[in-house]
Amino acid sequence: MKVFFELLMREFKLFWGNKVLRLLFFGAPLLYGILIGYVYSKGKVTDLPIIVVDEDRSEMSAKAIEMMQDNEVLSIASLQFNTANLNRLMIENSAACVVLIPKGFEKDILTKQYPEITTIVNTSNVLTANYASGALQLVLGTLKAGVQIETLRKQGVPENLVMSQYEPFKTTFVKKNNRATNYMYFLWPGVLATVLQQVLLLGLALSFASEFESGSFKELVLKTRSTFSLIMVKLIPYLIMSFLVWLMYWGFTFWFRIPFFENLGNLTLVAGIFVLAVSFIGILVSILIPNQLKATEVLMVVATPSFMISGFTWPLSQMPEFVQVIAQIIPLTHFLPAFRILIIEKGSFDLTYPYILNLTIISIIGFVLSFIALHIKKRKVLKEIKLAEEIGE
Repeated sequence: MKVFFELLMREFKLFWGNKVLRLLFFGAPLLYGILIGYVYSKGKVTDLPIIVVDEDRSEMSAKAIEMMQDNEVLSIASLQFNTANLNRLMIENSAACVVLIPKGFEKDILTKQYPEITTIVNTSNVLTANYASGALQLVLGTLKAGVQIETLRKQGVPENLVMSQYEPFKTTFVKKNNRATNYMYFLWPGVLATVLQQVLLLGLALSFASEFESGSFKELVLKTRSTFSLIMVKLIPYLIMSFLVWLMYWGFTFWFRIPFFENLGNLTLVAGIFVLAVSFIGILVSILIPNQLKATEVLMVVATPSFMISGFTWPLSQMPEFVQVIAQIIPLTHFLPAFRILIIEKGSFDLTYPYILNLTIISIIGFVLSFIALHIKKRKVLKEIKLAEEIGE
């Protein structure tokens, strides 16, 4: 046991002695946590610039413009009275939409000629396009309803029948889980989990590769011939440091006032299994590729697209089958749905069992393969040591 603790302290010294690794492991989560947190701290999109072309200049068009300006999502960047240079104006004002109110709009409404308001949506940015077009649909739908109700009233329809004639049935939409549609609650945690996965893979890519490259692996084998102990010596320091990063993330939720309070214990357990799965993948690659640079490159190739193919932002079911298969191998794919169930949807712990099982399987497979690969490497080194001793005699 004494030797084991000596090797643990040696591993910590190796980590702290590597300034770049130390900075990346703690600096990246800190930097990304703060930076991404402030990027999305507003939570939802407001004051998106739009251009309104009012060719009618009537009381009705003025009312429509006023309602657009009152909507928190929209901000009229330019009010025009003709369609000249529209494309240039859209680029200059970074406009999400252009609303065209045709000439004779009010007159056609009053004479029941069914005029048309045209909205040109700038889909170069899908997020702002969806927000702006949704807000415009709400505004124009409200205006349309108001006009229709007022028309019914002028026709002498009794007040108690006005709504039922206009609206034969009601529709109610109830927002559940992230009711404010806060983009930060949705995206920020996923990014931080991705960062944790990347720094773990980066650190553990060097764990055994650096020993093989420097020739110090023989020293380790001479101190302990237990394959299990060799793996634990490399693993435990990163488990401890990952927990410190996890506490840092928890602190960020208070800093940015994010209401993630329920199921934190259960999520911490899932995160622990997630860290184990990531760590064994990193250790396995570090053993199989005894070159620090190549091991790092291989793991970064795995880690870089992991967020995109995890199914967190784009449904996994909508991806090609071969991508789905690749995604199942990456621990992040299974951790993020569990996070969403426990924190965003406030679901019960048993709903995360399938994801915990998948993470456990990845961990076991990673450990077994790492054990076999390291045992083979260790036996090879022991043979070399024995041969050297025989030659020395």
